[in-house]
Amino acid sequence: MKETMQKILEFRDERGWKPYHTPENLAKSISIEAAELLECFQWNNEFDSIHVNEELADVLIYCLQMVDVLGVDAKQIIFEKLEKNAVKYPVQK
Repeated sequence: MKETMQKILEFRDERGWKPYHTPENLAKSISIEAAELLECFQWNNEFDSIHVNEELADVLIYCLQMVDVLGVDAKQIIFEKLEKNAVKYPVQK
């Protein structure tokens, strides 16, 4: 994961985009890219896997940039959410 974050942040920094990557702007971008991902499945279950992968990558890239900007640990917040979901949705259900 460190290598991935490094590549993403280098790409951003080489282009001088860091000042624009506020939590608000990143949240908007995540939502926009998620909508573009959804659009791949808009009319049926047939989809272009290359296009889906590109849109999914965009969502992930923006999410990882949000993790960086907020200064949170992605692994930690994912594990915490999984623990919370395990209580909310036990295996027995």
